[in-house]
Amino acid sequence: MANRIPRVPAREQDPKVRAANFDEVCLGYNKEEALLEASRCLHCKNPRCVGACPVGLKIPDFIARVAGGDIRGAAEVIAQDSSLPAVCGRVCPQETQCEGSCILGVKGEAVAIGKLERFVADFMRQEETPLPVEISKKNPSVKVAVVGSGPAGLACAGDLAKMGYDVTVFEALHKAGGVLQYGIPEFRLPKDTVLKHELDALQALGVKIETNVIIGKTTTIDSLLDDEGFSAVFVGSGAGLPKFMGIPGENLCGVFSANEFLTRNNLMKAYLSDYLTPIHAGRKVCVVGGGNVAMDAARTALRLGAEVHIVYRRTEAELPARKEEVHHALEEGIVFDMLTNPVEILSDDKGWVRSLKCIRMELGEPDESGRRSPVPVPGSEFEIDADTVIMALGTSPNPLIASTTEGLEITRRGCIAADADGVTSRRGVFAGGDAVTGAATVILAMGAGRTAAKAIDGYLEKK
Repeated sequence: MANRIPRVPAREQDPKVRAANFDEVCLGYNKEEALLEASRCLHCKNPRCVGACPVGLKIPDFIARVAGGDIRGAAEVIAQDSSLPAVCGRVCPQETQCEGSCILGVKGEAVAIGKLERFVADFMRQEETPLPVEISKKNPSVKVAVVGSGPAGLACAGDLAKMGYDVTVFEALHKAGGVLQYGIPEFRLPKDTVLKHELDALQALGVKIETNVIIGKTTTIDSLLDDEGFSAVFVGSGAGLPKFMGIPGENLCGVFSANEFLTRNNLMKAYLSDYLTPIHAGRKVCVVGGGNVAMDAARTALRLGAEVHIVYRRTEAELPARKEEVHHALEEGIVFDMLTNPVEILSDDKGWVRSLKCIRMELGEPDESGRRSPVPVPGSEFEIDADTVIMALGTSPNPLIASTTEGLEITRRGCIAADADGVTSRRGVFAGGDAVTGAATVILAMGAGRTAAKAIDGYLEKK
């Protein structure tokens, strides 16, 4: 019986070895392991995993092909709905989406859908035989601009290119990929192999990518529509504006946002000895926050030689980060200071961080989301020695695009206001991903990009 086969574990680097390098932690499946894991799928008549996938991947279909040894066929099924399978297989929170809905997971372990998707994508990359893609010939003269080359923008651009539109992606930084390029560490998503391959595949569809273009500075959305011949614009500019706590000492030397720290390390390659990118890794680092970005920053600082503490105001049970990321961080020796909240960053006599002053917390009544609210324990203040503090408290959209685009409404939280199809208040302008929702996941952003591509197609056909 398929459901009696235990889940096949994916091979990983030893924690003691990987804590000192930036090579990929998870080594993935070989073909024998992938075929065995794929054989566990029950092929439900009403597969809940498909409904739980934001891009609607036909999961049982691609897994059936893997189980039969038809890896190319599996890749063709995946390609119908996802242009970034090697990325999604690595960074999607499968345990709360497709795998979280797998029937096998009710009484046992879910099928490793993410690891199988990654296997298929990696297998095809190593084969070096690209899949044939059918591109419509109906709209070659109609130009669409995509702002931002993160997951929302790339998914939208890929779908529009397949529909036959002339698509140009504008990226503010000097490399395409958005958060995939500057936010996710090399040990979770290799850039020069995995990410580059997926970007190359997109450009092979005819998508043009222009880097070093800051919409709102270099040019504007108004100019794209009125002067540069674009018939529609999709804004997938993400949420890159970091949040801080507003506590004393946040302006000291040695205090960073996780965004800045990870960008210096990923995009500017500070982790490589032959790059002269300035980065202050510190000897004792405190990372404030409990999400995936906090885990990424902490595990990066560890690899740069620091002793690292994660400071989080709730318990481990409430950590919003993926369980796999928390497990890997603990294995690697990162210290978790739970039920702890910073109240001040203290300095030495030269204006650098000396320590993080914190207070103990206890869980009180649940808040609106159902999570129990942390409450300070009076008189429980203490200090953690640190020379670097990294704030990983979430992000919000940069206000530049909204402030330079006439008639583009924003929400109370500073996000671009858009309906479920990505339609904004400005005619011809669509938006999706973190620019609309605030910081979320790669796959949700991709889903929003694909939805907007359909809406843009409908809008242009009517126009």
